[in-house]
Amino acid sequence: MPPAPYFAFGTHPEHGFVATTANVPTHLAHWYLVREQFVPVLATPGLYRLTNPDQDGMRRTRQAVHDLRRHGYAVQADYSLDPALTPGPPHNPIAVHEHAERRSRIARAAAGRSPQRGPALTTSPPSARPIPARPTYAPTVHLTATATGRSR
Repeated sequence: MPPAPYFAFGTHPEHGFVATTANVPTHLAHWYLVREQFVPVLATPGLYRLTNPDQDGMRRTRQAVHDLRRHGYAVQADYSLDPALTPGPPHNPIAVHEHAERRSRIARAAAGRSPQRGPALTTSPPSARPIPARPTYAPTVHLTATATGRSR
């Protein structure tokens, strides 16, 4: 007979992706579920809802199920939320391609010269650059002794 589940994950019509706790101390369940981005539902003790379920909620809930099982807890989950029973949601290959294209554009921009900097500096041969002439005089330094013999 399988062990009684410590956590159960499912969907709720009002709260979206939810987790309930049983057979686990309240403070321990709270500690784990908050780190998995679940918050307590104040009206129902032992019920936690996923924060921002519209932002990849299914994947995050499946990850929570996986993490808690990896820590040794018995977890019950709806069929679609159980990573052991169903494959993960397919990733969007178009989005992956767009991401790779964006990184490629950023890399090309970083390798090139900024149009805000003006034209690239060129190194011209030494004969093309004017070299200042040497001064024809030698600088003269006059040192005068002070009457007190002390320097400042």
